[in-house]
Amino acid sequence: MIRKFLKNTKGATAIEYGLIAALIAVAAIAAMQGLGNQLNTTFGNVTSNMKAT
Repeated sequence: MIRKFLKNTKGATAIEYGLIAALIAVAAIAAMQGLGNQLNTTFGNVTSNMKAT
């Protein structure tokens, strides 16, 4: 029974997939924050130019 438990890798595989998903989520959040800042700047410029007109 102990040998069976040590050979079982299903839990390790699930943990690895979980870590990969977490890394992808962190990368996506970082990319969206950068994009959000750029969009905020762009819309701020548009607003300023519209008020000036």
